[in-house]
Amino acid sequence: MTRHLTVNIVTPNGVVYEHHAHMVVAKTLDGDLGILPRHAPIIAPLAIDEVRIKRIDSDDHVDWIAINGGVIEVRDDIVTIIADSAERERDIDVSRAERAKNRAEELIREAKSHADVDELRRATVALHRAINRINVSKHQ
Repeated sequence: MTRHLTVNIVTPNGVVYEHHAHMVVAKTLDGDLGILPRHAPIIAPLAIDEVRIKRIDSDDHVDWIAINGGVIEVRDDIVTIIADSAERERDIDVSRAERAKNRAEELIREAKSHADVDELRRATVALHRAINRINVSKHQ
């Protein structure tokens, strides 16, 4: 019997993704983490980035999910991602993401002109999230 992973992505709003997969690649705060069946148990914080999931129902199909921080846990061939927010590539509203990117860029300019470090940090995170969503949407 071929082993596979069960992948679950959950946000405060509910389950975003549930499938079986051959492989998962996620970006942790320490770098990329590739997960195959029989992976050692691990818990790691996630960076704002995309998660790639190679599903078992297709040899070449990859699902792309925009993750905005959270935690990944791997145990007994179950990959659970608890994310602050997450969106599948097909669900991303690109025009909304572009508007969020433009707003964040404007907030960064304003924060720099006022030397507001806290606002600069928040705007930089917002920009990173918007760019991540735009990049993931291009994988459709």
